Amino acid sequence: MAASIGRRMRLLFNTSWVVSLRFRRSVGTSAVLFKRADPLGPMPNENIDAQNLESLENYRSYVRYLKVAEQEATKSHWWKTYKHYIAQDSSESFAGTDDKVDIGLLYQRPSRKKEVKERNRQVKENHSNPELERAARHRTLLIPLDEVKTDWEKINGPYQIQRVAEHYGIYQHLFHEATFVPWVMLRVEYSLDEENVMPVHRGNVVTPSEAVSAPRVTFEAEEGSLWTLLFTNPDGHLRDNESEYIHWLVGNIPGNMVESGDHLCRYFPPFPAKGTGYHRFIFILFKQDTKIDFKDEYRPYP
Repeated sequence: MAASIGRRMRLLFNTSWVVSLRFRRSVGTSAVLFKRADPLGPMPNENIDAQNLESLENYRSYVRYLKVAEQEATKSHWWKTYKHYIAQDSSESFAGTDDKVDIGLLYQRPSRKKEVKERNRQVKENHSNPELERAARHRTLLIPLDEVKTDWEKINGPYQIQRVAEHYGIYQHLFHEATFVPWVMLRVEYSLDEENVMPVHRGNVVTPSEAVSAPRVTFEAEEGSLWTLLFTNPDGHLRDNESEYIHWLVGNIPGNMVESGDHLCRYFPPFPAKGTGYHRFIFILFKQDTKIDFKDEYRPYP
């Protein structure tokens, strides 16, 4: 040991691990363990002579440059681009999304071909309408927003609402590994006075004073169907993050007549505690196969 003082030894093993040992005068030892990395590959544009840029070939047009760039993008390289990191983060963030259980209603969406054909027919009809052309030219054309909203609710609206619900964590915090597309549109509005109402959209702010009384809830339903309406707050429980407060629960709703259903839990106004920030209050509509006996589920009115 005395002969090894002040001497440094470097040992290289076949396993590509390098160990460095150093013995100091205090007869102490230290070791550093690291892994030998693979050598880097050729750098992009390393064959370009920066001193002679005049010799570079000109693309002469943007179309030709774009074609060459697309061909180069399809080649495999040893380095990672920005898209690689974004795709990796997205796959990690949404890992297991394909395994989610769809608990939504069965729905047969019209074929995309028929939708495009109908849209082209409508566009052609509008182009051949001289009154629409004249109103558009004079800036007096009025767009029927109710018809636009109706078409949106039938075609793209449910999917966009589903993405909004995913953004706010509705499925994650209420249904865990389940999801659904909201094909049945809920229309909720609070009555402020005889003339004004406060509509409930996907993410707008409603104050507790505006939600004192039960809202008016409407939706389209087949005759003879039964539904259950739930109004819940997943952010209101101050002791258990996995629990929620139910503010309204109505079962066995015939058709769309909410007032005729069984009120298992009478409407209880929201009461977010001061300093707890914004709370998510969620209306959820469930469809029943048959009538359910809720006699053991009734809750007293607070």
